[in-house]
Amino acid sequence: MAAPPYRLERLGVVMEPLPGEPREVEGVLNPASARGPDGDLYLFPRLVARGNFSRIGRARVTFDKSGKPSGVERLGVVLEPDEAWEQNPVTAGVEDPRIVFIPSLKTYVMTYTAYGPLGPRIGLAVSRDLVKWRRLGPVSFTYEPSLKTDLNLYPNKDAMFFPEPVPGPNGRPAYAMLHRPMWNLSPDSSAVGLPLPAGVTDPRQSIWMSFVGADLVDRDLRALTRLDQHRQVAQPQQPWEATKIGGGTPPIRVPEGWLIIHHGVTKGEAAPGGRVPVRYVAGAMVLDPQDVSRVLCRSVVPILEPETKEESQGIVDNVVFPTAIDVSGNGEADVFYGMADFRIGAARLRRIS
Repeated sequence: MAAPPYRLERLGVVMEPLPGEPREVEGVLNPASARGPDGDLYLFPRLVARGNFSRIGRARVTFDKSGKPSGVERLGVVLEPDEAWEQNPVTAGVEDPRIVFIPSLKTYVMTYTAYGPLGPRIGLAVSRDLVKWRRLGPVSFTYEPSLKTDLNLYPNKDAMFFPEPVPGPNGRPAYAMLHRPMWNLSPDSSAVGLPLPAGVTDPRQSIWMSFVGADLVDRDLRALTRLDQHRQVAQPQQPWEATKIGGGTPPIRVPEGWLIIHHGVTKGEAAPGGRVPVRYVAGAMVLDPQDVSRVLCRSVVPILEPETKEESQGIVDNVVFPTAIDVSGNGEADVFYGMADFRIGAARLRRIS
């Protein structure tokens, strides 16, 4: 399987915590992005207050004379963890959003992680203008007898929709969502807490996909919260993915198929005090446009890994975590990513000639 013909070139830090701002004292990271009706580019960063209390903000991206993202203009908060399913006994959080604009629905769709009483699960919100957001609620998964389990039992995160209908497993147009169920009941534990779904032999967290019929969504947007026809897309494969993999940026259409930038994770030995060092890197994966659950090619080596000081030192050291992508008219794209769970960086995606 050949590697996708793309590389990432660093552009630098785009956003970091504002000194004295209590809503950002533990970091600004892992943003979504979208072009607004005005044509401007907006980031929707996770803003982390003391105690890992997370909100989703909104900021307009500014560019230098060469067209490189160089900073942001803060525009407030669009989502607070106001719902009971976004809160837990220790803290609360709406985290790590991804946004796609779906032209057929004339709607921006945001998937995000709700850090609720049972751990992380997927939340869904929609907007017409990127300013006002309406929750559709938590995502649920229909029971699939072939899996012999209920995906609603498991924590889940790193979800994102395709920006247009794709062929569903039943041959009809569908909206597809990538996601990452966790077979361990706690995100901080590596112990598998439930039997694995039928056919799954590797307990490591991997990328899955579920669908909802386009005709159902066209009649009622709330159908996006109820998905079926679940299937595994990709498992850890390379040494830099040895612990787990997960989705990163929403899919974009390229000549080869649908391209996503995903993340791969490895863990080290426990340090004094019990902290386990991790390393997050980024790779690329291309999915078949006729069967989006089939991987056509994927990276053999990372296309971005923590090397700079900003990527190596932060709330969690040695992390690059891509979550947003903005496609330009010249065939390139800017990828925005979390740097050591504290800042936001940008890198330019270019095709290798």
